[in-house]
This record gives sequence, C-alpha cells and structure tokens, in this order.
Amino acid sequence: MGDLLQEYRDRAAERLRINLRHAENGVLFADIDAAYIDARARIGRGSFIGPCAVIEGETQIGEDCHIGQNTRICDARLGKGVQVEQSVILESEIGDGARIGPFAYLRPGSRIGDGAKVGDFVEVKNSSLGAGAKASHLTYIGDADIGADVNLGCGVVFVNFDGREKHRSVVGDGAFIGCNVNIVSPVVVGEGAYVAAGTTVTADLPAGALAVGRARQRVLEGWVRRRGLMKPR
Repeated sequence: MGDLLQEYRDRAAERLRINLRHAENGVLFADIDAAYIDARARIGRGSFIGPCAVIEGETQIGEDCHIGQNTRICDARLGKGVQVEQSVILESEIGDGARIGPFAYLRPGSRIGDGAKVGDFVEVKNSSLGAGAKASHLTYIGDADIGADVNLGCGVVFVNFDGREKHRSVVGDGAFIGCNVNIVSPVVVGEGAYVAAGTTVTADLPAGALAVGRARQRVLEGWVRRRGLMKPR
C-alpha cells in the first residue's frame, strides 16, 4: 500500500509540474491541481483550462482557447479562440473561433472549419465542416463533407452504412438542411439547396433546388371522440 501511495504522490507532483510550466507560459487554470495534461501537449498563451479537463497525446491548442470542464482532447489540433464545453475530441482538427459542445463527440478524422459550430449531442466522424457551418444539436455527421455556411437542423442523420460498406456524401456551400432529415449516402446536395424538414434524401439535389420527401398529412376530424378517447375535463 505504501508503494502505491508513493506512486500517487509522484504522479500528482509530475502533473503539477506540467501545469505550472503551462501557467508560466500564460495558460490559465480554474484549478491547477485538477487538470490532466500530457507532457507532450502544447497550449497557447491566454487559453483557459477548466476543472477535470484531460488533454492527451500530442494535442496542440492555440492561443485564447476555452477548454471547459470535463472535456477530453486527444491528439487533436485546435486553432485560436476555440471554445469547447464538456466534449470529447479525438484525432481531429478545429479551426480558429470554432465552438464545440456541450456534449459533442468528434471522432478521428474530423475537420471543423473556422467559426463553425458543433453543438450539444452532435457526433462527427471522418467528416469535414466548412467555415461557418453549423450543426447545433442532436445530429450525426458520418463520412460527409459539409461546405461553408451550411446549416444542419436538429436531428439530421447521415445514413452512411448500408450493412456492408460506408458511403460518403457532400453538402455544398450555403445549403440548408431542415430538422429530422435523413441523407442516405452517397448523395450530393448542391450549393444553396434546401431540404425540407422530415425529408429522406436518396438522390442528388441540384444547386438551388428544394427537396421535399415527407408523407402527406391526413386530418380525421372527430376521430378521438368516436374512439371514446376524449379525456374528461
């Protein structure tokens, strides 16, 4: 037990030495005893590291970034002014001024452009988002190339796997993808095209076009009363 306690003390001392070195170089800490930074990592001046952040491998973080609490970053490269809140970033690249999280998951091979946003409960895998692109919440982006200034609504899913092989899709600059859309890869959504909410896209969409692929709504008046399902007031 004594050997184990000494090992814990040695680890804590080494962790503090690493963190103090970063502090001397202008990195700010919410709690310098509660940040876990690999000796190989590089962090730019003016960046803030929140409590319980884990920065692993040869991660490079630019100046004036904000790494929020409980974030894990491994072998990734972050530009200047990146904001990350409670997210996981693995082997990915993030451009200047991008915003990640909370609760985003960037898997290996992800490339996020300058000023882009990957919001809460968004997963990105082996994909790219252009400058200013936004996926604000509840979206899966797998094996896709998303252009600049694209908006991906809530609940968008790139259906990239057919049971045997992965397929890749492309979304052109300035396109607008509505909520609850399935993009069945491989397809190309043209520049400036719109996809209506609830649509399943299975074929290429020309630039500037609109795709609508939802079932037509039927209204059966009085159905609740006839079924005896009317709730008493």
